[in-house]
Amino acid sequence: MLDGKKLYVSKFVKKSERKAGCEEPIFTNLYVKNLGKDLTEDLLRDKFSEFGKVCNVVIMKNAEGKSRGFGFVNFESAEDAKKAVEALNGALLGSKNLFVGRAQKKAEREVLLKREYKDTLSCNFDELKASNLYVKNLDLSIDDSKLQEYFSACGRVTSAKVMRYDNGRSKGFGFVCFATPEEAKKALYTLNGKLIFLHLYLVVYI
Repeated sequence: MLDGKKLYVSKFVKKSERKAGCEEPIFTNLYVKNLGKDLTEDLLRDKFSEFGKVCNVVIMKNAEGKSRGFGFVNFESAEDAKKAVEALNGALLGSKNLFVGRAQKKAEREVLLKREYKDTLSCNFDELKASNLYVKNLDLSIDDSKLQEYFSACGRVTSAKVMRYDNGRSKGFGFVCFATPEEAKKALYTLNGKLIFLHLYLVVYI
């Protein structure tokens, strides 16, 4: 309970994964990786055959004929393929823990990678935006190093920039970026409205 309300806490699931969970795909072909170098296709077939009839097994090899550490197992039944994923994903085979999942077509993999990249970029942008402060009412004598020194009292400053005209004269405002959003927030609450150089009050925005 928090402020009279009952909280619900669960693992965050991306929108794409929530959609995928609503419509469970039907598949018979499995992608298997983390295979030991000495693992043969016959041994891999024997292991997966414990869960149903296996139609085909292939371990991908390099130009020298050595295992690349991954391969594919194709079941006759989608139900058996699903059982194999549930039982063997993360299971120890030899000295390594297997990864077993639905084999995806190239187009599907590309869509997934683009989506993951976009999500990562969005998270990084949001974090960067939350770590960056806009500062105005700067004295004309303040340069980048003085700005960084002043704000460093609140955390690790990764960059500090005073904006200037073409002739080099300060525009009276700039930007300060902290290593974390928490440090930026501390600076916002600590330094906004502070009197410096006896006559200037800092105005700080996130």
